[in-house]
Amino acid sequence: MSAASGASALPDIKTYDTFPKLLRYNAEHRADKPAAREKDLGIWQSWTWSEVKDEVFSVAAGLLDMGIQRGDRIAIIGDNRPRLYWMIAIAQSVGAVPVPIYQDSVADEMKFPLEHAEVRFALAEDQEQVDKLIYLKQHLSTLEYVIFDDKRGIRDYTEDFLYDYEDVRQRGREYLAKNPGAVDAEVDKGKGDDVCIIPYTSGTTGNPKGVLLTYDNMLQAAYAGVVFEGLRESDQVLAYLPLAWIGDTAFSFAQSYIAGFCVACPESSDTVLTDLRELGPSYFFAPPRIFENILTQVSIRIEDAGKMKRGMFHYFMKIARKVGVQILEGKPVSFTDRLLYGLGEILVYGPLKNVLGLSRVRIGYTAGEAIGPDIFDFYRSIGINLKQLYGSTETSVFVTIQPDGQIKADTVGVPLEGVEIMIDDSGELLIKSPGIFKEYFKNPEATEEAKTGGWFHTGDAGFLDEDGHLKIIDRAKDVGKLKDGSLFAPKYIENKLKFFPEIREAVAIGNGRDYCAALINIDPEAVGNWAERNNIAYASYQELAALPKIYQMVSEHVAQVNKDLAAEERVAGSQIKRFLILHKLLDADDGELTRTSKVRRSFIADKYGPLIDGLYSDASTASIETEITFEDGRKGTLKADLQIVDAETVSPSASFSQAAE
Repeated sequence: MSAASGASALPDIKTYDTFPKLLRYNAEHRADKPAAREKDLGIWQSWTWSEVKDEVFSVAAGLLDMGIQRGDRIAIIGDNRPRLYWMIAIAQSVGAVPVPIYQDSVADEMKFPLEHAEVRFALAEDQEQVDKLIYLKQHLSTLEYVIFDDKRGIRDYTEDFLYDYEDVRQRGREYLAKNPGAVDAEVDKGKGDDVCIIPYTSGTTGNPKGVLLTYDNMLQAAYAGVVFEGLRESDQVLAYLPLAWIGDTAFSFAQSYIAGFCVACPESSDTVLTDLRELGPSYFFAPPRIFENILTQVSIRIEDAGKMKRGMFHYFMKIARKVGVQILEGKPVSFTDRLLYGLGEILVYGPLKNVLGLSRVRIGYTAGEAIGPDIFDFYRSIGINLKQLYGSTETSVFVTIQPDGQIKADTVGVPLEGVEIMIDDSGELLIKSPGIFKEYFKNPEATEEAKTGGWFHTGDAGFLDEDGHLKIIDRAKDVGKLKDGSLFAPKYIENKLKFFPEIREAVAIGNGRDYCAALINIDPEAVGNWAERNNIAYASYQELAALPKIYQMVSEHVAQVNKDLAAEERVAGSQIKRFLILHKLLDADDGELTRTSKVRRSFIADKYGPLIDGLYSDASTASIETEITFEDGRKGTLKADLQIVDAETVSPSASFSQAAE
């Protein structure tokens, strides 16, 4: 296994059984190695492990001077910034527990986790987050201290509970001058079975749940991933995903402290792609939506290119689809195909990977939800070692990973060391591993329901194939059947739709019904670009989505999806019979998506009931009036009469016959 060289330099997590202890290890053994980078005003700044340890211990001492107690909870709210990642270790160094909060949540959404976790301290990145906390403080009986990182716009604030991060750090240095061993003593008190973090689940069906993860959970799960891939201190990642997402905690914090690699933060969310190109990370991770968005951008650029460039791209992508994956996996291909692929690497694949910032990627992951097989194969075909990983907040992320040379587009890999997998009689996936969470915070009923005899009920439906690879079909509660008994797996259908760059989001409906139908969001950027190239005028997303030519385009995509479904016996019966294009984008601010961009199906079923009723009638149109949330938080309503289209379907029997021939 490739891990051997990387594993030899790893610290013993039984000895260094907390992240602050690992920080001390790294400060001693990797003192001058880069631990963190941040782009500020166009310039990349770096901090070594030794510098990070001094920073963390200084601020931790400042918190001790402010009266923090072991067990206190500290909320962390903001974009990806080194100080916010350091606050995780700062809190842990004094026995407090970090509670990351999604930074794009509106104040009312933040209220539940802050109140539920009984947060006493909070670190807010900037004025936007501080303003939310000032508004909420009157409703939060436990919140006493708000520390801010970026002081712009806050200088004239007079609230006595606001503290500048730099002032807390200076306070800590003065405290350490008088009590030099104070933080070390607190770090020594930490144990592996202590709670190290409380991430909150996405809350697709109600209020999110606080998940108590111990150091043993996080360290053992992350360590298994490090060993499996042979991660090393020379690796580098770009931390751009929400800090509150457990995947980011695992990759940008936990694995970094174990393997010693550098975590780089972009200048802003708007410059991520530019910063990604400049940085050229060797280790990259993203949920499927990010890869879908990147592919959409590529498609837009190609369509805007000249005829010669466009033709060259499509020609060499045919070569890549034919032999790219085999070449990446070291499998034999003909001399002619290898020669053509090499030419494609010079003319198309190499420049494309360079533009995307993925030229140096040694290991790439997609996780969070299933990725469309076509999207997955696209990246691998151009030489990016993209793999699928399966995990969840409750498992400390790492459950299965695809081994090199054993990559399948429709599986999520094999169990890591220490992980046991079982499929129960209903088809639900159960997991037992060192990473399984301790309990749901203040929710013993949910804990008892989720954990039985050491096994965690994932809520996902899946099975192990003949090679021992795990295949996830969908959320167990979402998998159903049509009235005729045909299997209905909505996420599988939705992923096929979202492969097309013009389709941004889709919601498949069909469980217990006569046929499958779909609500579709077009991608405003991709479709808008197409409209401009074809001199089609429009004034809004609603107007663009209603254009007959857009319906024609989407109809062709749906027909292709139906053709693909018809070729797969298990899902052939769930072809899309009718669809409509929604008049607005599904939005987390409107409650339709979670903050991790997962569809809230039950909410959508209620909100768009009139449209769904129309899809299952003989009507050719359906009317809807929906509440929307503007960027400034104001509410409004949007009315629309939407066209319902009958999709082109394929006879499964005919498709199977063609496949056999």
